[in-house]
Amino acid sequence: MIDKGLIDNLNLNARVLATRWKDKIRQAAQLKRYNESDDETLINTVISLFPLTARTLDRGMDRSLMGGAFVSIGKESVRSGFPVSEVIYGINLVEQTVIEYIMTDFVNDNPLKMYSAMSVVTTVAEFFILGCFYLTKGFLEETYTHLNKNEAMSEEILKKYFKDDFFFKKS
Repeated sequence: MIDKGLIDNLNLNARVLATRWKDKIRQAAQLKRYNESDDETLINTVISLFPLTARTLDRGMDRSLMGGAFVSIGKESVRSGFPVSEVIYGINLVEQTVIEYIMTDFVNDNPLKMYSAMSVVTTVAEFFILGCFYLTKGFLEETYTHLNKNEAMSEEILKKYFKDDFFFKKS
């Protein structure tokens, strides 16, 4: 059973956590495209992921909800000119932010909370790994659609290099 206090804190502290994530982005020199953005834009980029993580911890994996959210992130990343490698690393930093929050701010040296936090951290890791799967699908789908519509690349060539089945694609 997940501590309801943790769920509430992830929701209530979404901005604080997004700010911590922004600070991690600023320290990562390899995230050049992210570091071109101002602080408020960065914070707003991920603030919705913390309540989504909380909802997943509270109610379990809703693949439709989380898949839709991460596919949208992937598609928007293409439109905004972000490299997929940076976006995935950025998501990894969101995961790190949540796990650090759980293990430092929330557990507070309470042995019972520490024990229960171990299973929560596993669920958080699974959530973000699956999120990266959907994010990549969205990124590739948006790239595929763009190349097909705007670059006049043939469907045959696209299918040769884009092996995924894009179940979220809107024609």
